[in-house]
Amino acid sequence: MTLKRILFSFMFVALGAGIHAQDIHFSQFYMSPLNLNPALTGVMNCNTRLVGNYRNQWAGILGGNAYNTYSVSYDQKVAVGRTDYFGIGGSLWSDVAGQLSFGTTQGRLSFAYSKKMGGYRDKANYLSIGADAAVSQRRIKQSANQIWPGQHDGDGLQDPNIPAPPVIGDFDFIYADLAIGLLWFSILDKNNNFYGGLALHHVNQPDVTFTTDGSTVEPLYSRLTFHAGGQFMVKRGTYLVPGVVFMKQGEQVELNLGTSVRFAMGNQRVVTQSWEVGVWYRHGRGFDPGSDTVLPSVNFTHSDALIFSTRFDYDQFGLGFSYDYNISQLRQGAAGNGSFEFSINYYICGPEKRAVYCPRF
Repeated sequence: MTLKRILFSFMFVALGAGIHAQDIHFSQFYMSPLNLNPALTGVMNCNTRLVGNYRNQWAGILGGNAYNTYSVSYDQKVAVGRTDYFGIGGSLWSDVAGQLSFGTTQGRLSFAYSKKMGGYRDKANYLSIGADAAVSQRRIKQSANQIWPGQHDGDGLQDPNIPAPPVIGDFDFIYADLAIGLLWFSILDKNNNFYGGLALHHVNQPDVTFTTDGSTVEPLYSRLTFHAGGQFMVKRGTYLVPGVVFMKQGEQVELNLGTSVRFAMGNQRVVTQSWEVGVWYRHGRGFDPGSDTVLPSVNFTHSDALIFSTRFDYDQFGLGFSYDYNISQLRQGAAGNGSFEFSINYYICGPEKRAVYCPRF
């Protein structure tokens, strides 16, 4: 696949036409729990969690029209009985990109129930079942300069003799969105734990087409996510924090895997002050639908990026930064610029009569 074709396909995504898999994603998935899996709602060592995320992507190609993604969330843990927990939360995210300001904004309510399956406080197994319901707004700026993939010739230039696709009838519309999830986590002791989860987003597969003449239906394909990770002490004060996230949505597949090394600061019984660094790898598989008159359809798989991350936790505060170094063919058009991301977590703990030591997200 040539660079021009890749860039062309990318701009196609940026304009938001004829694409099925365009969910937001964060490289620091572990610091954006409610976006990853609704079953993570309320899974924490404190009572309340506030999270903020910002991601800037493809500025080297799109400049001021780059992808910008913002997300904030709140969730609360409520004790049920002697050992179980109910989680409730809400989140709001927005994603904008391209010359036509193609964007989506979503407000979501999340719920989860964490059931103790065995063990005791310092060594326990939990199963969490979650779901969320959202209202989403999708929009595109009205403009006479819309350029569609079918209007390009083989050299990536616009051909005015090629007719445009059906006229957009609705530049701003709202749709409902549903998701469900499962999570299992095991606390081996205060220093070691692991977890694994499954989530299915867009259960209802809403129609997200901008046309209103009935000629086109664009279902937002359901996205299946598998994720796993944990914390394992290699020596006193030093921990490995591996993780993996696999996502499949329609023909699009993404795999993220890697690990961080966490260094505890001071002599702590339960680590709440630490610094960590990590390296992650992202691999993708996609499908380019091409064009009936210009480009053929093609399946492709590629190494996408190396992700360098760092995180600093001090009691209730957590700060994260990551940089995606592109290793696909798009790096030729990105002038060496990757994507960067900031995350912040804040926990409100307060007194608790009992607690379970959850994995830290």
